[in-house]
Amino acid sequence: MDETRTMRAAVFDRYGPPEVLYEGTVTRPVAGPGEVLVRVRATSVNGGELAGRAGRLRLVTDLAQRGFPKRVGTDFVGDVVEVGRDVTAAAVGERVWGLLPRTFGSTAQYVVVPPDRFAPAPAGLEPAEAAALPVGTTSITALRDVARLRPGERLLVRGAAGGVGVTGVQLGRAYGAHVTGLARAEHLGLVRGLGAVEALDYRTTDPADLERFDVVLDTVGTDLRSYRRLLAPGGRMVTIAFDLDRAVRSLGYVLGSAVHGRRRVLFFSGNPRRDLFEELTRLTESGALRPVVDRVHPMSEIAAAHRALEEGGVRGKVVVTVP
Repeated sequence: MDETRTMRAAVFDRYGPPEVLYEGTVTRPVAGPGEVLVRVRATSVNGGELAGRAGRLRLVTDLAQRGFPKRVGTDFVGDVVEVGRDVTAAAVGERVWGLLPRTFGSTAQYVVVPPDRFAPAPAGLEPAEAAALPVGTTSITALRDVARLRPGERLLVRGAAGGVGVTGVQLGRAYGAHVTGLARAEHLGLVRGLGAVEALDYRTTDPADLERFDVVLDTVGTDLRSYRRLLAPGGRMVTIAFDLDRAVRSLGYVLGSAVHGRRRVLFFSGNPRRDLFEELTRLTESGALRPVVDRVHPMSEIAAAHRALEEGGVRGKVVVTVP
């Protein structure tokens, strides 16, 4: 096989547990007009990938990638190695970070992306560190654009030690909010260190005992009703997840909240473009955001990386390096 036309990538041939994943050989992409080819240095494991790999989101996964083998990975940090015709927003050798548009496959040696899906990566971070932060675009959108969080407001971050949660806590502090984080007991020190004024063990904290909040950022997706009740008048709740075990009921509740009552539960699926990554770079270089990396696996250990996130208890992100 011509090695110049192939590359290594994380793939799976059937839906199932993490062990279906392996490092295989696939066709190497080529940058067409209006595209750039990026040599991937690192990526991260995201919750949606776990559900997709397990077959719990087959409709979405099959639309994104027809047939097997299927790929994993959505975000990336890497270096531009080829620039297609009509591209002026990137140069060969530039370190960038971004997100694949509506598909999977960034856990690979190369990806092809349009210029509106990446931006220059922040200076001073190694690829494995930077790979923990692209998920921060979700927190920017949730807090700045959807909830319109204002200085002095009370913010509750549910899942505060997770991949999105650690960026939500830091951004809440940067936006001037009074931040409360819910996380495991062993992670409460981390949450406080990231800027939370209060950090509480979610396993021993009854939502009914909490105070009212202006904004709730939910990264868990279960028991939305209990946390919606915590909203003060004019409060906003943003969830980036829903209960996969009760998907119809969970999504129905989100939609119904727009009709019944003033305290809406707002749901969105992140699809960040270049301006969001540019803002993420600015926030990182200013010191408002720092990466939290739980562990790093090489791509050859992709199954172990998925297993780590699936077992829970992760602080920040599980990162995968691409040798």
